[in-house]
Amino acid sequence: MFIADIKRVVEQVSRDKGIDVEILIRALEEALRSAARKKFGSKVDIEAQYSPDTGEIEVFQFKEVVAEVTEPDLQISLAEGRKLDPDCEAGDSLGTKMDTSSFGRIAAQSAKQVIIQKMKDAERDAVYSSYIDRKGEVINGIVQRVDRGNIIVNLGNTEAILPTREQIPRENYRRGDRIRALIFDVLYDTRGPQIVLSRTHPDLLINLFKTEVPEISEGIVEVKGAAREPGVRAKFAVSSNDSDIDPVGACVGMKGSRVQNVVQELRGEKIDIITWHVDAAKYVCNALAPAEISRVIIDEENNAMEVIVPDEFLSVAIGKRGQNVRLASKLTGWHLDVNSESKYDEMMKIGYESLVNIPGVGSSLADAFFEKGIYSAEELAESAVEELIEIRGIGQEKALVLIENARQYAIEAAKAAESRRLEEESRAAEGATRADEGDDSVTAETPVDQSNEAAVSGAEALEEEQ
Repeated sequence: MFIADIKRVVEQVSRDKGIDVEILIRALEEALRSAARKKFGSKVDIEAQYSPDTGEIEVFQFKEVVAEVTEPDLQISLAEGRKLDPDCEAGDSLGTKMDTSSFGRIAAQSAKQVIIQKMKDAERDAVYSSYIDRKGEVINGIVQRVDRGNIIVNLGNTEAILPTREQIPRENYRRGDRIRALIFDVLYDTRGPQIVLSRTHPDLLINLFKTEVPEISEGIVEVKGAAREPGVRAKFAVSSNDSDIDPVGACVGMKGSRVQNVVQELRGEKIDIITWHVDAAKYVCNALAPAEISRVIIDEENNAMEVIVPDEFLSVAIGKRGQNVRLASKLTGWHLDVNSESKYDEMMKIGYESLVNIPGVGSSLADAFFEKGIYSAEELAESAVEELIEIRGIGQEKALVLIENARQYAIEAAKAAESRRLEEESRAAEGATRADEGDDSVTAETPVDQSNEAAVSGAEALEEEQ
């Protein structure tokens, strides 16, 4: 090629850029083919080959051997061909080595552009392939700049982006700061691979604990789930494969050293470490700690649980702005509805009374419904006949009648509730109208007060004149 020591240059570029040697050689071959076509036209048959022995790339022009030449760029006469190869015949293809130094400045510039573009493509592919398998891994970087709220992070051999939506609220970084984040996604773009980072994903919390807790890395302690409200609070569920090792204690560490390192990395985010349990109800109770749980009602069909807590623990179970129950729901995967014991008892009482008021249902039958898990007229109206005939004394015909009576009662109860609501709204509107009328009467008296003040001022002026 243009330089004799091309082999050494190719190997050096391969090491510096992380590009495969074969890719670089193919790029150089393509560049020389492009340069030759730029010089001699697009019709010529050009082939470039890398010689590992000499470390050079040789360019050959191939021509077809013919009896009579009509296209000199593509054909060679039989006589000329036999000068190169005495054994050639008409129809053969002969290649002659070309002098690359004769390509000229324009052809060399074209070759240079091809090489640059091919190297950019190869470098982009190398970066993409090196990061695509690292999704979910925690990586360190240096903040390079902030672009419209997005943080651009220097990873050494490429740049990554930490979007605004993946940043912890109220967390500020300046240029040159060290940053630790999760590789959330790797996108292939025409301008280059885009590595998307995250500081809000639950997997970041899991990976940080793997770094701090050797028992997790060794497989003794298993992470069962994590839920976060970034920068505020998180819940982390673990279990142990060794009965002698406490999974929560292993994650907390001596005097809380391990968990404190994670908290410090997440800028003070509070972390609740709980014990995972195979029983879903027990797992939910652990997730709602430190609140005490009185009872749990499971609705497997709707993947929901109603959690009843003592009145004094209601605010603890729900948490500030519903944070505790919301994180527990994310962690366990169950929809949770938390109620106090007093409210639950009141709801059960209202439901029991609605059952008793249904025609054909007495106290004994209402008790049987309660034992069956039917707690109100609405639930009875939605029950299946097969479910009711399992109760002693109820046949298919009676079950149909009870379900129909319950539906009618539920419809009438809903109408009565709607009527009461409209009546209350009407009373509230009437009260507001009366209040407005009262304001008008006060306003009407204002001129009288002003005239009295004017009379007093006139009397004082008369006394001064006298």
